[in-house]
Parts: sequence; structure tokens; C-alpha cells
Amino acid sequence: MILDDVTMPEYERGLARSRTVLIPFGSLEEHGAHLPLSTDTLQVVEVCRRVGERTGAHVAPAVAYGVCRSTRNHPGTVGVTTATLRAIAVDLVRDFHRHGMRRFVLISGHAGKTHLLTLVDAGEQLLEELPDIAVSVVSEYDEIREAGRDVVSARDDSHAGEIETSRVLFLRPELVRGTSPAEWPDFPEARLVRDKRRHWRGGVWGDPAAASAEKGRRLTELAVERVAALVRELEEYEETPNAR
Repeated sequence: MILDDVTMPEYERGLARSRTVLIPFGSLEEHGAHLPLSTDTLQVVEVCRRVGERTGAHVAPAVAYGVCRSTRNHPGTVGVTTATLRAIAVDLVRDFHRHGMRRFVLISGHAGKTHLLTLVDAGEQLLEELPDIAVSVVSEYDEIREAGRDVVSARDDSHAGEIETSRVLFLRPELVRGTSPAEWPDFPEARLVRDKRRHWRGGVWGDPAAASAEKGRRLTELAVERVAALVRELEEYEETPNAR
């Protein structure tokens, strides 16, 4: 059930079928010279829509802003702080809980480490606060990066490269503006830097030229399969009380 599209009575009736809700998190972030700023959001929204069809889970509207640390100096990247993202995630789960939901999948199309750890932190807080809920935090990109190794040819593909370009070619080909040069950033191993574009000029991490719509189809299907399996596992899971 796509919650954007339902009425109040339909929402209420829907709780009899499922009390699981997927909350997609994306970003407004540069993706090279060839992919739209909405790349992370459009991918995760489509995966959630298809997972909802397969599992019966509810799909919330997307949160289209995220924590974008490495790309924050690139034009077009507009993000939020970790405190804001955590507050949004906590507030949404609290209010969905107030309206009958009990199982929550915080699923991100943006795979930034700081962003994902913030969602994990929010989930841990919510588990302490609401004893009758279950929470999963999922990076759908990380799920397919592992499962799609036989599909992807480029080494160390991470951002606006073969994977994401293939997926947007499949999902929204009209939004792809050609390609961008292959690129891998050269950030220092431990030292933080202010001028991030000095180490990552074009905003691509991988090789977009290796992309194809067929690869995008296969990668999207992998994402749907893996996330649907995680939803079913969450719905079947029963937590054992801690021993005293």
C-alpha cells in the first residue's frame, strides 16, 4: 500500500493486513555530470514500491534529504545534519507507531556511512523507547553491491558509476545525460579534509561507461528480492526477552 495514495479509511483497513511500513530515505546529491540529483531517492522509492507489492508492507513517502559528508562541496548537494536526520527518523517512527504500525524498515538509497550510522542510532533509540516494535535499517545499495558482483564489471564501484548509472538507465532513462569520465577519489586514509572536491573533482566513484539498462534491471531485481526477504524475516522474528 502506497501511503501517498490512500485515504483515511483505507489506511485504517490496511492495518488489518499489515503493520509493517517501509520508510525510504534518499538524498539531494550530485551524481556526476550525467545523473540527476534525485538518483538515490528515485532508486529507493522504486525498490520500496516493488517490495510493497510483493510483501503487502506499507510504503511511506520518501525523506528526500540525507547526510552527505563527502559530496557536500559539490554543486547541487543539499543535505541535513546527523541531528536532523536522527530527529526525522525518530519522529516518523513514533507517529507511525501512534497510528498502529509495529514493524519498521528504515531503508536508504543513499549509502553514505555517516548517514547510515545515524539511522542505526535512531533505530537503537526507538527500540529502547517503544518495547513493542521491531526495526531494520537497510542500505539497498549495499545489498546489491554484494549480491551483484557477477553483474558489475568495474572495480570499486560506489557512486554514480556502473551500478547507479545502470539502474537509472533502467528506471528513468530520460534523466540520464550521457556519461561521465571514470573516477576514483583520493581522500586521505584518516585525515579529514575541508576541500573535498580537491580529492574528488567529478563526483563519480566508478566507471559509468560500463553501465547498461539490462544491468540496471538485474540489479534492481536483486535489490527487490533481498529487501523483500529482509521484510519477511522482520515480520517473522520474535525477540527473546533478555535474561535477568
